[in-house]
Amino acid sequence: MCKFVSGNLKTLHLYTLHSRATKERREMGKRKGFIGTVISDKMQKTIIVRITHMSKHPKYGRIVKKYNKFKVHNEKNAAKIGDTVRIEETRPLSKDKHFRLIEVMKKAQAPRVDIKEQI
Repeated sequence: MCKFVSGNLKTLHLYTLHSRATKERREMGKRKGFIGTVISDKMQKTIIVRITHMSKHPKYGRIVKKYNKFKVHNEKNAAKIGDTVRIEETRPLSKDKHFRLIEVMKKAQAPRVDIKEQI
């Protein structure tokens, strides 16, 4: 349904390919970002972050919590268990790891330890 005014067919084909590629690039540029809680930091330069989603059940209408776990690249080992972090999608870094740590939003509260003195 495209009008071909002037030039040859090869030029038109290249133009449509170029416009399609730029459209795909614009869509690819948007990366997924999430905020979650660190549940494990036992690996080197990797943490596991749990994301919580709240959605309405399609049939019963009840609000249901759903969880996803992602392996996240933690280059400087800045995040520890219990921290709230912001993560962003990136190129695949390993088999399971395709997110990277953007920032630690809130540090976890250290557990309070009571020391009893012996007399």
